Amino acid sequence: MSKPVPVTRLDRSAFDLRREASRCNDGAVVRRLLAIALVLEGRPRTEAAEACGMDRQTLRDWVHHYNEEGLDGLANRRSPGRPAQLTPEQLAAFKALVEQGPDLARDGVVRWRCSDLQARLQSDFAVHYHERSVGKLLARLAFRKLSVRPFHPEQDPAAQATHKKTLPT
Repeated sequence: MSKPVPVTRLDRSAFDLRREASRCNDGAVVRRLLAIALVLEGRPRTEAAEACGMDRQTLRDWVHHYNEEGLDGLANRRSPGRPAQLTPEQLAAFKALVEQGPDLARDGVVRWRCSDLQARLQSDFAVHYHERSVGKLLARLAFRKLSVRPFHPEQDPAAQATHKKTLPT
């Protein structure tokens, strides 16, 4: 059985921790403060943890954080998340590609779809994005889903004008 971790930071009393808990808006931090206050009052770690809805080991971990960092150590830490797949230079090149629009001869389409851009990301930058993630990437780059109506590259404006003149009224 492991020895309980003592609360070595004694600059605040159990009363002070309870007062801080009453001022705090984060429920998780409140529970941690109250559990540490119970430990400071001499309650067993298991009892203090159960009273505050956590496991004994979890309370031990939060006591370590409190001992090292004080009240700031009891806040949830944000995960750094997954690193970006595209460098800022690649992102700028991708944005320029989208702004330029597709080339029918090269890309085989007259307007970009997420699946087309997904393939270009794979071929140009060797990164794989899910089709839905391509849409999120476009939104992050301030592109909207609205686009001009595509036109057929072989359409003939003169033939259209002639056709309009021959329509019955």
